[in-house]
Amino acid sequence: MLKRAYIEITNVCNLRCSFCPGTRRQARFMTAEEFRTLAQKLRGHTDYLYFHVLGEPLLHPALPQLLNIAGELGFRVCLTTNGTLLPQQLDTLLHASALHKISVSLHSFEANDSQISLTDYLDGVWQSCLALSANGVLCALRLWNDGGLDAQNDNILYYLSEKIQYDIKNLPTDRRGNRTLRPRIFLERAEKFDWPDPEAPEAGVQFCHGLRQQIAVLCDGTVVPCCLDGEGNIPLGNLFSQELCDILSAPRAAAMRDGFARRQPTEALCRRCGYASRFSK
Repeated sequence: MLKRAYIEITNVCNLRCSFCPGTRRQARFMTAEEFRTLAQKLRGHTDYLYFHVLGEPLLHPALPQLLNIAGELGFRVCLTTNGTLLPQQLDTLLHASALHKISVSLHSFEANDSQISLTDYLDGVWQSCLALSANGVLCALRLWNDGGLDAQNDNILYYLSEKIQYDIKNLPTDRRGNRTLRPRIFLERAEKFDWPDPEAPEAGVQFCHGLRQQIAVLCDGTVVPCCLDGEGNIPLGNLFSQELCDILSAPRAAAMRDGFARRQPTEALCRRCGYASRFSK
């Protein structure tokens, strides 16, 4: 049983973040029928669908249908967004019984030439999170840019401190370093990481949770080991034409799992992943 399956409902985004490699794949929005097909094939393998790989899920024109389908099939949905469209999609999200968690990448603001002010952006995110959290949805506000483009972090922390009327820096942290701002609203801090790059030097990665706790399905149905293989450099099969158990039991996937168990990754891309290096610390 996997802890989660990432499903890329679209690879189209409304921003161009400097930290994101983007994709050379054809722009695509998964249809509601395609989503149902893939979700049905993921039943029994996981309870959680993460709307995330590349792309902005709140851009999807059929988002209400996709959330409803996920709920009908018994999934809980976690959704990652840059937050710019949260106010426009708030009503849809509030009516989605399957929505379990929403993660907002606050570091995306500084990584773009924004057309709105930081305060206007944060107001939209904060008010949306207040409404969602009151509706039982977990809201993670992410600043995953320490050591990168982080000049606005102090301004963001000041804004949030004003909202909770307490200095965030004095809040206790959990074992992962997260701080609770309000019931079901918390702040996640992390260092900037380097996306896996076939041309990068090896990062000394020894272990990863890919194929052990998670898989990802790109918007064309390609199954890859994790959400950081946004270009599909390690295609393991296609969920539109195959069953997941057959894909995961095939030689390439089996070799990857065995390699991670021995702390000797078999795939060159995995040895060049800046995120997976966290597991070796």
